[in-house]
Amino acid sequence: MRKLLFTLPPFCFLYFSVYAQTGGNNTYEFLNLSTSARVAAMGGNILSVKDNDLNLAFQNPAVMDSSMSKTLVLNYVPYFLDIKYGYVAYAHQFKKLGTFSAGIHYVDYGTFIRADYTGAQTGTFGASEYSFNLAYSRPVYTRVSAGITLKVIYSKLEELTSTGIAADLGIIYTNVNNNFGIAATLKNIGSQLSTYTPGNHEPIPFEIQLGTSYRLPKAPLRLSLTLQHLEKFNLTYINTNKAGETDPITGETIEQKISLFEKIGRHVIIGGEILITQNFNLRIGYNYMRRKDLGLETRKGTSGFSGGFGFRISKFHFSYGRAVYHPAGGTNLFSITTNIGDFRRKVDKSSRD
Repeated sequence: MRKLLFTLPPFCFLYFSVYAQTGGNNTYEFLNLSTSARVAAMGGNILSVKDNDLNLAFQNPAVMDSSMSKTLVLNYVPYFLDIKYGYVAYAHQFKKLGTFSAGIHYVDYGTFIRADYTGAQTGTFGASEYSFNLAYSRPVYTRVSAGITLKVIYSKLEELTSTGIAADLGIIYTNVNNNFGIAATLKNIGSQLSTYTPGNHEPIPFEIQLGTSYRLPKAPLRLSLTLQHLEKFNLTYINTNKAGETDPITGETIEQKISLFEKIGRHVIIGGEILITQNFNLRIGYNYMRRKDLGLETRKGTSGFSGGFGFRISKFHFSYGRAVYHPAGGTNLFSITTNIGDFRRKVDKSSRD
């Protein structure tokens, strides 16, 4: 497994000539949803921060270590309309083996009205998708850790069902004080096992990511930079609604030009975390591609921006994040983290007293 994981960095610099948006090209797109309030608040993706937050292992399994043993995370997101999704996970450290975690990632699309071809209503139906995750991580070299997440996927859309299997591979390097980190991941390597309809095999959302983070030595600030979709250089698209438009003065066809900055910018996610105290943090993020794709052409507003905070009360860590997708609104994310071992230690101490 070590040899496989260490092939990550070379792949992070390979680009393929694909000229289209990533959305709508794959099935199981729910795998790309931000499940953690902290991650969502910092732009939607963090690969290179390694602390005791088990939620970050959803983005990069390599960040797991012994500090997360017996940690339980609960995440809930009331998404748009009646859609809801969440993520639950638990981690445990096994001596001489490494750190394991098991989790469930789900999305419930709500209830829909069933109608026949005449428009007559015949009842209702639901739709939901699940990913059952098993992750593993361990140190492989000094200050270097590697990890893998195996995913068993089940999707049910009305009477249609599909199953699949996928894996995430991750690697991270951190310095001795964890002030600096650099990481890479290969996300969703896999395939459908059974399709919704016979003979219609659909790809799943494979992605290559690279990230780095740095905590300023004399300021309570950590900055993160994540490069997404490195498997595709050009993530832009041609607006077909504008195709063939002519200049009203010259009468010439207006050519849609896409700058190099535009192509590079769509790969970039920027996040910041203000570490006010050990028990209270503020977060902010910016996702350029989200702003360009989902913001209105005439009024972007705060599309692409995100923010939130986290605080600790007793043995529980609470986080809230808000990500703005469109000027009309955004989503709210809620996370709770606790370490089951803390409760056991308190009980053991009380029994000794």
